[in-house]
Amino acid sequence: MSVEAAGLRTAWLATCAELSIRQDLTLFEDLLAAWNQPWRHYHAGQHLHECLAALAQWRQLAREPGLLALALWFHDVVYEPRAPDNEARSADWARAALPALGLPVPACERVARLVLATRDHVASDADMGLLLDLDLAILAAPAARFAQYESQIRAEYAFVPEPDFRAGRRRILQGFLARERLFVTEALHAAWDAAARANLRQACEALAQS
Repeated sequence: MSVEAAGLRTAWLATCAELSIRQDLTLFEDLLAAWNQPWRHYHAGQHLHECLAALAQWRQLAREPGLLALALWFHDVVYEPRAPDNEARSADWARAALPALGLPVPACERVARLVLATRDHVASDADMGLLLDLDLAILAAPAARFAQYESQIRAEYAFVPEPDFRAGRRRILQGFLARERLFVTEALHAAWDAAARANLRQACEALAQS
């Protein structure tokens, strides 16, 4: 088992213990296998690991950190670049799997709603906003990691011709820059906004070059 996988295993068991649910390693292995499918380059185990690490750093901001952790485990568990329903299928997997662990049905539904929120990135409460911010933490990563992220996104969309990719990706990143706020949570806005905007501006300039 890799160091990353071992860390994820520890995180999974800790979340199950925190929520007093069954520590199902079979489900863990299924989730890990999904996250590490060969066509994934960014939406893979590294992204999950980084999201969980960010939650650990900022968990004092969460009302229900255990449920947020479960939502992170499931938020991209189904990911196919050409598919329009990844979030819905990921939420369905959470609804199907979590009751068997002993998680109460309302909590299972809460996790599914959190997963679905990553589709449109619109938050209806503070914990949901925190989850969406954690999902976008990569925008404020150190420059070298952000550059790696951009390369990973390109690899996931290798089927898109280069001119089309550059134009489409630039529109997406400019859309982020046009937002009044990139991060919902006040503390994360204060901590991450400047670095994220610097990364986004640099990436847009690089994509504009012929």
